Amino acid sequence: MKRILFLLIIFLLFSRVVFAAPERGNNKFGISLLQPTNLDIKNAAEMINSQGGDYGYATLVIQENDRDIKKWQGIFDELRKNHLIPIIRLATQPEGENWRRPEEKDADTWVAFLDSLNWVIKKRYIVLFNEPNHATEWGGEVDPESYGKVASVFAQKLKEKNNDYFVMLAGLDASAPHYPTTYEDEELFIGQISNFKFLISNYVDGWVSHSYPNPGFSGSPWDTGRKSIRGYEWELSLLKNLGISKELPVFITETGWKNNRYTADNFQIALENVWGPDNRVVAVTPFVFNYQSEPFLGFSWKYPGEESFYPQYDRVKEIIKQKGEPQIIEKGAIEQSFPAEIVANSNYHFIINLKNTGQAVWDVKDGYQLSAISNQPVPFEYFFSDLKDGEPNRETEASIFIKTNKTAEGEHAVKIGLKKNNEIIAETKPWKFSILPLPKIEFEASLFPKFISNSHDMEIQIYDDKEGLIYKKEGVQIEKSRGVVEEVQNIVIGQTYRIVALKPNYLPRQAHITFKKDKNKVAFRPLLPLDFNNDGRLGWEDLTALLQKPDLLMMFIP
Repeated sequence: MKRILFLLIIFLLFSRVVFAAPERGNNKFGISLLQPTNLDIKNAAEMINSQGGDYGYATLVIQENDRDIKKWQGIFDELRKNHLIPIIRLATQPEGENWRRPEEKDADTWVAFLDSLNWVIKKRYIVLFNEPNHATEWGGEVDPESYGKVASVFAQKLKEKNNDYFVMLAGLDASAPHYPTTYEDEELFIGQISNFKFLISNYVDGWVSHSYPNPGFSGSPWDTGRKSIRGYEWELSLLKNLGISKELPVFITETGWKNNRYTADNFQIALENVWGPDNRVVAVTPFVFNYQSEPFLGFSWKYPGEESFYPQYDRVKEIIKQKGEPQIIEKGAIEQSFPAEIVANSNYHFIINLKNTGQAVWDVKDGYQLSAISNQPVPFEYFFSDLKDGEPNRETEASIFIKTNKTAEGEHAVKIGLKKNNEIIAETKPWKFSILPLPKIEFEASLFPKFISNSHDMEIQIYDDKEGLIYKKEGVQIEKSRGVVEEVQNIVIGQTYRIVALKPNYLPRQAHITFKKDKNKVAFRPLLPLDFNNDGRLGWEDLTALLQKPDLLMMFIP
């Protein structure tokens, strides 16, 4: 007996079951989307996240014969852009008039598929199938013991894979009669689920309710009881009577009235007076946003064959909502390849590469921004381009524009960090660099056919490897074919540039130079007096210009 007690104490001390908490305080408004189009998602989000709301919910259904990773990742990405949190109901596939009964062995394939998706938020809301107290939903025969075994295996494997899975049992039909093998009363069905108390206590995080306004989906929003929109209250009471002490947050994934002149009023009353104020209710996703055929045409919020909506859409859109702030996995990397030596009093444009491996969309409108980080004052003025649509699993670029000054000459170290609301999400390795004094260029440039070349109107231009003009100096003098540019700005020490010498009426000459810290020398080939129209090239237009100004022939005198 002592040995058993000792083992029990060890088990309690070193083992624990981790439960996923819901996103309480979120916008609890939502809708059932089933398998939506991008337009459905956009239109639904405009209703759900209106009037101060953000991150409402959307219930979707994934069938086992539709586990297409590319398709569903695309849907998740659209939900992400529109700030809708998915509640995923698992489904098998139709076999005749019934849905195939899932088996315990199906769990591994489902878990592998679900884990392959990049979810919208950290919590992964899962509903294990649908109304198994209907025979048609469970292979043609109601079997609560079978459902309990399957649900236990699925829940356990999901939790083992990732504790972020928020597991819920199937919503049940509270109005179903006791009609053995075809329908089962919800209370009787729950009482016959194998290991129900253990399942709830160890693997289930929330309670799914189909709180419809019965009878006939036309009851008053003020009704109470198991067959009303407060059906979840009766279900929670039932759980307590069965000895379940665990407080389960409620997700009403199905509810709603058939369309009639009172439907919009009913939804407003329910959301503002029943579900909204009840802190036990985390999400309400009425059935169904867009269904264009029977048997659910009467529940659709979208008019048949039209792009407009029934009045409840605009009514819900006008209701004040709460801004949700769910926990989102922030993860990513920033890479930069900046030079080790730059110069003072100069302007630079560098490219930063960002790779988002988390769940958020990095966008300035959501508080994401880049920043220079240093233990000392940042040794330059700078600004970054705005982040736009930096989606997960994609690489994007951003620009940093830098202006150095002379007082910051010396060695420095700076990191580039990605922040959201001043919290660092990712950062680069330290950029260690020196700001050096401005270098100078000594150059040779003769004017053909002059024996001695002197000029006061030369121009020097410098281009980077992307053919961007980064420096220009006008009015440069040459004496005896030699000239100097004392302080060259905007260059990177050690990089090669194209340097161009220009003089009015002469064809340009160019050379390449790799800049060093102090003196830099470059020699141009003789400039030829053939660009009489000053367009930088030789053409017939130059002859026309020469005929108009014949005194330009004096340039050919040595």
